[in-house]
Amino acid sequence: MSSKKSVLFICTGNTCRSPMAEGLFRKAVEARGDFEVGSAGVAAYAGDEPNPETKKLLGGRGIALDGFRSQPVTAELLEQATHVFAMTSGHLEALENLFPDFSDKFYLTCEFVDLPGRGVSADVPDPIGMGRKAYEETAKTLDLAIPTLVAFIDQTWQG
Repeated sequence: MSSKKSVLFICTGNTCRSPMAEGLFRKAVEARGDFEVGSAGVAAYAGDEPNPETKKLLGGRGIALDGFRSQPVTAELLEQATHVFAMTSGHLEALENLFPDFSDKFYLTCEFVDLPGRGVSADVPDPIGMGRKAYEETAKTLDLAIPTLVAFIDQTWQG
């Protein structure tokens, strides 16, 4: 096993939420050097570009997704990952059904954060087709969750 923590974010198509989480998480840990970050989708096509709203939102924060292409989640990706964070309970259930051998790596993205008005373990909202404000809300949810994910990984890392 690598000495790096390898984080994989999972959503549906790997064009909105999980690439956004990948970019935001990468920015949050960029000075550390002990993380690898990626994303995939439970129903993703290989090779799609990120949603333009996701790219615009991240670009506004100085985060580029250069060369990013969507990919379906595979056993190979899960084998490499040390921590896998699903955007929704539905994604988590799909992962557990499709890849039960890796279930000890699976968590909800918001598993460790109490979101105002939504509680702990809330789903990350899907912004697709709902305009800029929906993407900003998704980013706000991820902004609250990411520090708790970093803390959880740091506290439990057995590398």
